[in-house]
Amino acid sequence: MRFIAGCVIILSLAACDTGGLGARDGTYAPALDPKGEAVDGMLVGHRLMEAGEHELALEAFTRAAGNRGLTGEVLVALGSANLALGRLNQSEKLLRRAITVESTWPEAYNNLGVVLIERGKTAEAVEIFRRAYALDNGQSDSIRDNLRLALAKLDNSVYGGPQQQEYKLVRRGSSQYLIRRTPG
Repeated sequence: MRFIAGCVIILSLAACDTGGLGARDGTYAPALDPKGEAVDGMLVGHRLMEAGEHELALEAFTRAAGNRGLTGEVLVALGSANLALGRLNQSEKLLRRAITVESTWPEAYNNLGVVLIERGKTAEAVEIFRRAYALDNGQSDSIRDNLRLALAKLDNSVYGGPQQQEYKLVRRGSSQYLIRRTPG
């Protein structure tokens, strides 16, 4: 009986409080603006990639895929985010799909080449980097450097063990992402 009486007193005192869930003292999230414009998921994803927040970028790119569909740009972005997260199988599948959708984007070929190098498929990566370099007309330093590193790795693969190299992941636009192999 005392327990019930104690609960009634506590609940009645809580009901007298002016705060609680409905309080508006600035500590709660602002209300949604139904007329507000949503920020493009691709833009958000690219900014998150630059900030090193690859998991969040993948989520933003996935939302963009829901809005835009699986365009070549979205597939490259999804593949690049998966690559940055070390999910090489998913990345390779997405980037291969991207180059079938948009067969003239050197960035897609370059990023696929980076995945192939990471997976140990050096000979195929060299061919992919060559295609990227040809599509780009030799304009991108990143693609040229990746081709040079892949060729060196292919030439040295007979003589020595694994070498630590830097490969550059290229994004469509003004920024570049750098993927570095970590010491094993």
